[in-house]
Amino acid sequence: MSLVTLLPFIVLIGAMFLMTRSAKKKQQQAASMRNDMQPGSGVRTIGGMYATVKEVNEDTVLLDAAPGVDLLFAKNAIGAVLTDDEYNRIVHGIEHDLKSDSDVVPDDASSLTETDESADEAAAASDEKSVDLGKKDTAEEPADDAPAKADAGTEAAEAKSDDEPKKTDGDSDAK
Repeated sequence: MSLVTLLPFIVLIGAMFLMTRSAKKKQQQAASMRNDMQPGSGVRTIGGMYATVKEVNEDTVLLDAAPGVDLLFAKNAIGAVLTDDEYNRIVHGIEHDLKSDSDVVPDDASSLTETDESADEAAAASDEKSVDLGKKDTAEEPADDAPAKADAGTEAAEAKSDDEPKKTDGDSDAK
């Protein structure tokens, strides 16, 4: 056989080796995480239940799901061991005070590019002119009559919809 015919097989075997190596590495990390569990740790099961570890045995874990509710799980059923902050945030709704450690991020970029004076001027200018995004039924009219015409168009559309009979799900005009 020549090298050209063996090349696809060599590439396939190499890809399989890399994939099994990665999977084995993930399994070892999960096993070490499960072995490092201590009573009092917050965990999430593979089914999505959050609980506190009460007791760790060789193959099983006793979890405290709620006051007076103890559940026995296989160690393999533990999906993740959570940090105290993460567990408290998810289960008890207690947020860690990260805001005091970092700067405040604005909601939009306008505060990063404009000064206070230009922002005030832009706000005043936007209040003066209103933009009508509605569709007009008739030809364009002068800008001075645009708001009055928009109101009239809305009233006409409402009146038109009131005159038309309402259809229900199964009704149809055509037979």
